[in-house]
Amino acid sequence: MADFRVQLLSPAGNLKKLKIALAYGADAVYGGVSHFSLRARAGKDFSFEDFAQGVAYAHERGKKVFVTINGFPFNSQLKLLESHITKMASLNPDAFIVAAPGVVKLSKKIAPQIPIHLSTQANVLNVLDAEVFYEMGVKRIVAAREISLKDALEIKKHLPDLEIEIFVHGSMCFAFSGRCLISALQSGRVPNRGSCANDCRFDYEYFVRNVENDELVKFDGKEFYVKNPDNGVMMRLQEEEGLGTHIFNSKDLNLSGHIREILDSGAVDALKIEGRTKSNYYAGITARAYRAAIDDYYNGSENSAFYTNELYTLKNRGFTDGYIIHRPYEKFNTQNHLTAISEGSYQVNAEVDESGEWAFCRHTIRVGEAKEIVAPFGESITCGKSDLGEIFEEQGVKYMRFNRICLKDDKELDSIHSGNTNAFKLPLPLPPFSFLRERL
Repeated sequence: MADFRVQLLSPAGNLKKLKIALAYGADAVYGGVSHFSLRARAGKDFSFEDFAQGVAYAHERGKKVFVTINGFPFNSQLKLLESHITKMASLNPDAFIVAAPGVVKLSKKIAPQIPIHLSTQANVLNVLDAEVFYEMGVKRIVAAREISLKDALEIKKHLPDLEIEIFVHGSMCFAFSGRCLISALQSGRVPNRGSCANDCRFDYEYFVRNVENDELVKFDGKEFYVKNPDNGVMMRLQEEEGLGTHIFNSKDLNLSGHIREILDSGAVDALKIEGRTKSNYYAGITARAYRAAIDDYYNGSENSAFYTNELYTLKNRGFTDGYIIHRPYEKFNTQNHLTAISEGSYQVNAEVDESGEWAFCRHTIRVGEAKEIVAPFGESITCGKSDLGEIFEEQGVKYMRFNRICLKDDKELDSIHSGNTNAFKLPLPLPPFSFLRERL
């Protein structure tokens, strides 16, 4: 096992995100195409034809694709599920990600050649549960987000051939690994069937009931407390004027600062990034940052400032290191009571297409302005000039400046904005799937 390296697994919400994640350093990607995939949008964002193309694309590059079949089916859907498993197996993916024991058994029966990875939705935290699924033929468990590194190590000691995968980055659910019913109760959208409405992220306002006329009145205090009379525990609910409060809103997971501890343990085989419905830029930057962190570990170096700075360029809810290092009861900074989402430190201006010669605008670009270039992992950028503009370097950072902005139909603009869906010509070619960005 001297040549073993931990696997970096990225989300693939559609074909383009799959390609971006692989270009930016992911060893494997995961995604699905139906409501069995635990993402209601999966069928719209990832067609079967696109997914088949994605599997072939990854395999041509020596990368892997894992199919998510981690929903919890009703009896009325079992025939459809059998058909879906058969259809997905025909693509020859590298694994199925499954949550329900019955679906594990069914997958082994229909497609015994496809390895089974157990979804985090199964909530495995201990040796007993891990052993049950291992005996069922599961090759890898995606541990519950609440697992500690110590417990992961115990599972690995007891079951050395069972692979363990943990989440290292992305959205966190305030409930136990997504076992939540709030969305189902409030809007009829079932979280564990892929259609969570994210009610925990909503802005909530405080009201008090007037017992005399049974009317609800807006509570005008800035802070509100609830108290358990039995043990005296109090919770502060703070409301921001004009916005409300976010009483269930978890911060985003970010374990980039703990890669050394995790890999030193020898207990973890794969590091997983959450976020199939997030942006193309998110798919690229998260893969790039964690690829750098992993490679630095094996090279005996570390550049924590780079990982941190890159991840903070993404929209986020604030970051927490979750529970892999600390127990839940030791944590007091896992919730964001102020906002459901905040802008990152950078704005994406453009996304470069697969040819590397054209780009699509995501935010305003004007003639004469310089935008920072972000390229896929390991790609180099050469400085130069053309009649359309230039690529130059300042303090170790590469920038692109436009002298002219020309569309494919030869129309020339002084500026281009996000509402313009036409591709525009780059002054010089860039690596496919590069981004142009600016600091906010």
